[in-house]
Amino acid sequence: MNAHEHPHGLRHRGAHTFGHLLGAGHSHDPADQIDDALEANAAGRRALWISLAILVATAMLQAVVVLWSGSVALLGDTLHNVADALTAVPLLFAFALARRQPTQRYPYGYGRAEDLAGVFVVAMISLSAVLAGWQAIDRLIHPQQVTALVAVAGAGVVGFLGNEWVARYRISVGRRIGSAALVADGLHARTDGLTSLAVVLGAGGTAIGWHWADPVVGLLIAVAILGVLRSAAAQVGLRLMDGVDPELTRRAHAALAAVPEVAAVADLRLRWIGHTLRAEVVLETDPTRTVLDAQTVRDEALQALRIALPRLDGAVIELRGRSG
Repeated sequence: MNAHEHPHGLRHRGAHTFGHLLGAGHSHDPADQIDDALEANAAGRRALWISLAILVATAMLQAVVVLWSGSVALLGDTLHNVADALTAVPLLFAFALARRQPTQRYPYGYGRAEDLAGVFVVAMISLSAVLAGWQAIDRLIHPQQVTALVAVAGAGVVGFLGNEWVARYRISVGRRIGSAALVADGLHARTDGLTSLAVVLGAGGTAIGWHWADPVVGLLIAVAILGVLRSAAAQVGLRLMDGVDPELTRRAHAALAAVPEVAAVADLRLRWIGHTLRAEVVLETDPTRTVLDAQTVRDEALQALRIALPRLDGAVIELRGRSG
């Protein structure tokens, strides 16, 4: 039997209402709190703009202290914060593209722009790691006195507080709207906050006469950035390869298998497109069913998928008679 497309969203609220009339349960996933794709998109862009402003202000303050003190550890942290701030730019562009309607050239829409933005994020993290490491090594070879240690430590504390606030905000909004990229960017900001605390340690070491402490902490920050790079590259690579969390597949399979008319789930494939999921399903059913029965099975299967996968945007559901 030919595949049948079931788009999700505002265009098909009727099916959602039908599920409630049947007494179907509802998900408590935070992503369910925002059903309107445009509202979710606006919330994501608002979070990016606000966090961008906070991080730019933090980086500017740190840059002033770097020029005053000559701290290479604080320079590394500043570069890291600048890179984190700049990651908001491609994500903002991706969120803007995601608002466009699908076209004949891009029938799945523009959600993949978020994955391309992720490549830029990885590139910026890589650049900040190289610059921070190079500056630290140069300072070890050519030592320079670090002054204004109190200001350096204060700038490190400010960096921590700014990044931690941004991390909490991005993660909260990202989970609420179902944006893995925004959550990952929030985790990145949290790591930046920890490297800012390392700057405070470097200033303390210098204050007690360990003049090597500042560049060594700078090197440690570069290593920490590499750790973030590995995690970010893995996440972006997973999306580019159409990878999904196996738990999502297990949830979807269990939901479909629980539909009374479904004898077996022959095939199930999920893929992310931006913030939303699409599914391709082959179900084995009674070969003697009528056309009306087949449509009922599709509707029930779709409803089961929507409950199991709150971010589902569309599903292609194919039915075939079970042999034997």
